[in-house]
Amino acid sequence: MTPGHIHVPTNCRTVTEILSRVGDKWTVQVVVQLGSGPKRFNELRRIVEGISQRMLTLTLRGLERDGLVQRTVYPTIPPKVEYRLTALGCSLLETVRGLGDWAIRNRDQILAARHRFDETESGQPEERQSDAA
Repeated sequence: MTPGHIHVPTNCRTVTEILSRVGDKWTVQVVVQLGSGPKRFNELRRIVEGISQRMLTLTLRGLERDGLVQRTVYPTIPPKVEYRLTALGCSLLETVRGLGDWAIRNRDQILAARHRFDETESGQPEERQSDAA
């Protein structure tokens, strides 16, 4: 596929909804952590830095709803609940790892571009405002 010749699916709304799920702040981190094997809720909460109990609950429910994570409740007292990636979740993990590899390979170029942009923008705030108007 060449640049400028991107196939746009007929149902862009579905694609947008799916990408918003997998591109949110916490989903990638949870998927990466589950990539090393099943985890319990509190274990995930400890290793996903900064996530609240509520956000982890919402993230796991969304991933389960989309078929990316399987929730298993074991009949013990107290109940034991584990989360693991499904086959679909594992395929997402492969994509996420590829994107992570790309980010690592291109980190220096991106940081340099940001620096150049910030240097240019800091000297021209009035021009940028008039461009936006």
